[in-house]
Amino acid sequence: MEPDVTPAAAAPVDAATAADTLLGTVRALLVELHPRQAERRVGLDSALDRDLGLDSLARAELLLRLEAAFGVALPERLLAEAETPRDLLRAVERAAPSAGPVKGAAAAPAVIASAVAGAAESAPESAPTLPAVLAWHAERHAERRHLLFLESGTATPLSYGELQRRAEAIAATLLARGLEPAQTVALMLPSGVDYFACFLGILLAGGVPVPLYPPARKSQVEDHLRRQAGILRNAQVRVLIAAPEVRTLARLLVPLAPDLRIVTTPAELVADGVRAVLPKVAASDIAFIQYTSGSTGDPKGVVLTHANLLANLRSVGKVMRFRGDDVVVSWLPLYHDMGLIGAWMGSLYFGLPLVLMSPLSFLARPLAWLQAISAHRGSISAAPNFAYALCLKKVGDDDLAGLDLSSWRVAMNGAEPVSPEVVEGFITRFSRCGFRRGSMMPVYGLAENSLALAFTPPGRGPRVDAVRRSRLQRDGRAQPAHDVNDGDAQPLRFVAAGVPIPDHEVRIVDTAGRELPERHQGRLQFRGPSATSGYFRNPEATARLLPSGAADGWLESGDLAYVADGELFITGRSKDMIIRAGRNLHPQELEEAVGTLPGVRKGCVAVFATSATSEGTERLVVMAEARPPDATAAADLRQRIGELAMDLVGSAPDEVALVPPGTVPKTSSGKIRRNAARQLFESGSIGKGTAALWLQLLRLGAAGAVPRLRRLAARTAELLWGGWAWTLFVLLAPPVWLLVVLLPGRALRRRTARAAAQLLVRGSGTPLRVAGRERLPATPCVVVCNHQSYVDAFLLTAILPPRFAYVVKGELRSSAFTRLPLARLGALFVERFDAEQATEDARRGSDAAAAGDSLAVFPEGTFHRAAGLLPFRLGAFTMAARAELPVVPMVLRGSRSVLRAERWLPSRARVAATIGEPLLPRGTTFADAVALRDDARSWMLAHVGEPDLA
Repeated sequence: MEPDVTPAAAAPVDAATAADTLLGTVRALLVELHPRQAERRVGLDSALDRDLGLDSLARAELLLRLEAAFGVALPERLLAEAETPRDLLRAVERAAPSAGPVKGAAAAPAVIASAVAGAAESAPESAPTLPAVLAWHAERHAERRHLLFLESGTATPLSYGELQRRAEAIAATLLARGLEPAQTVALMLPSGVDYFACFLGILLAGGVPVPLYPPARKSQVEDHLRRQAGILRNAQVRVLIAAPEVRTLARLLVPLAPDLRIVTTPAELVADGVRAVLPKVAASDIAFIQYTSGSTGDPKGVVLTHANLLANLRSVGKVMRFRGDDVVVSWLPLYHDMGLIGAWMGSLYFGLPLVLMSPLSFLARPLAWLQAISAHRGSISAAPNFAYALCLKKVGDDDLAGLDLSSWRVAMNGAEPVSPEVVEGFITRFSRCGFRRGSMMPVYGLAENSLALAFTPPGRGPRVDAVRRSRLQRDGRAQPAHDVNDGDAQPLRFVAAGVPIPDHEVRIVDTAGRELPERHQGRLQFRGPSATSGYFRNPEATARLLPSGAADGWLESGDLAYVADGELFITGRSKDMIIRAGRNLHPQELEEAVGTLPGVRKGCVAVFATSATSEGTERLVVMAEARPPDATAAADLRQRIGELAMDLVGSAPDEVALVPPGTVPKTSSGKIRRNAARQLFESGSIGKGTAALWLQLLRLGAAGAVPRLRRLAARTAELLWGGWAWTLFVLLAPPVWLLVVLLPGRALRRRTARAAAQLLVRGSGTPLRVAGRERLPATPCVVVCNHQSYVDAFLLTAILPPRFAYVVKGELRSSAFTRLPLARLGALFVERFDAEQATEDARRGSDAAAAGDSLAVFPEGTFHRAAGLLPFRLGAFTMAARAELPVVPMVLRGSRSVLRAERWLPSRARVAATIGEPLLPRGTTFADAVALRDDARSWMLAHVGEPDLA
């Protein structure tokens, strides 16, 4: 019998060392490819393409480095077959020794791996559920501290192992008491270590947590319990876990909620000491039901699965680039999404230590939040806008001594409208304590998308957009205030919420659901893997949330917004928008202004529209909490509020209702419940409004008809233009196709195609401006351009001289309709998904360029409907480096608005093309191609006016 001759690796190494070396090699390549993303999280199960951004050429380079690092010969099929570093590790372990390994090649990657190995193992990238996340951490570092809870001068730690043990004990008790799979369990607990054990215990038992907030004040117990009873009924809650101090009050809910059977406390659940076999939890199972704040109506239960939550956390991680030394500090309540998902679940998933305070500790002494950040070297902490405002108001100059905020690198500001004045004031005031402007990070999210939807780029700081008030109110155009000097002395100022998090999209649509271009206010819609499937047992609300059903995945946010330069600006709630004489009024702006008047309680003002059924219109009402001493003072205050409204929004309120303190309804997070305020007003229990005269109503109706006619005319013009553009294309396509296929000589065919493209642009009336034509070299070169739309190819054909050949995707070879004309024009077909063929295509491109052809390439390889520059593939730059040809960067702006992805009707929009100076390759190596790519990308980012999505 012949001896076993199975190939073995060059030198036996243990699995852990091999994994560290391999991951170190991957990181070293990523640092070279993406120096600004050097902290990108890399694990054995990271996807080489989706997570790490390695295209086929980069993977080819990675295989070469792995062969040198391990002294092995790897099969070429790995270019196409390997999907994760784990696949590469298995291949390395099975590989045969190479003939001559490169000495010393493994040393550098091993050092890099040892330096960041802990960070690489800090997130369970393959965990499908929250219990699996906890188990992952408890198995690897059970004694590591998960959180530290600060309360009343004491600090209570909780490790991963202890959290796992307590959660399992609670799960066993719940199962012993009859909890069945998918049954709901309500949590009415304050912030503390019990909350986390109960939440995870419910999940381990197969139940569904429903967070509730405990009653805050005795004076509001009746209203509070009535609202909670509605949630319990809708969620069909069987078990309620309450704090001992509110257990008696919680028992009052039993007769109000027919499904409620058990009211218990955390201590009782742990004390039972029973054991049970825990059910299996799947990614598609409901992780919890997150009831919305109810700021615009009755609370609705948002259904969120484990897959939804983990998708949101992982997308946030791609933006935030968490570090091994990050510390999260939070006082946010755990019944609110920012506190529960953002602070706790985010810390749990990424393995970051969490320092948690009670919300009451912050409200009583805002300085305690800043002191906790200073003392624990907190680097990440989030809060709503009011918290930053409270710090400005309550933290005195004497308190700043010894306060060190230099460790605070991410100060997220969201969950409510972000005030430019508060943001700037906080940055200015606390800069003396080391707080940096780039740390302030306005964000946007909503319960229906788990938590986060848009983030300001980390480290950039806030961006404020000032727009003309009259234009936004009249026709929804967010025109920059500096564009026209028309006496609009009080521009509206909005803080940018940033760009959508990875794998998520947003769009702005009009009332008919048609997508709007940039700087047009409309309804904000979103979609992505974090989005809910709907509201729990509420088909009517779900139908409103999903206007098109589940077909296209777009959900209504309920917010109004516009997009400028790819960034999102939130302008208000769509249900709260008040239309007066054709003007759109944002209630929160007037609420804030009225709250500054002497005698009015700040933050206790509600502005809303109420219907007057007899007149068939709406009336503007301002409800403000105040206690004027007499009738004269009350009349004076009403007059000042009316004058302020006229100055600010150009419309006087029909009624000013001065109400006692505590009257204006709010949510648990402090948001004004305008719908509840309107219901309170309409019930007649406070104030009585005066009806408007019929003539005034007639004028209002006539004025409101003008914007509607204007929008109808604009839509008609859009349809006519789009129809003409398609007609022109259909008339041109057949004869041009025949000419390109049949004409002799490539030069003649290219001139014909260019003339047809120019006719299409001019004949359709598309405004096209080109800058920098003189920068195109007369000798062969490679033009690289951003990709925004299907019309980009026609635009480039119209702009570039006919000596250019196009590099196009290989899929276009499958149809004779596209293959024949492209081949006759000398196009170079390349494979995007076949790694081995892509390498050969790059070689052919270099040969074609060296033979005298100039090339035009879209290095992104594809385009998305969302604004932003996608990662670049290396093919074009490898071609240029090998052939030693200059790369000419070029950007298109506006073509996305002409024909956005997923649309069929083009829109008329201005298109601008800018051609940059040629970039010369430094050499012919892989590193030279990478440098050429980075130089071109930097120039394009500086001129394209869209965010970096790499």
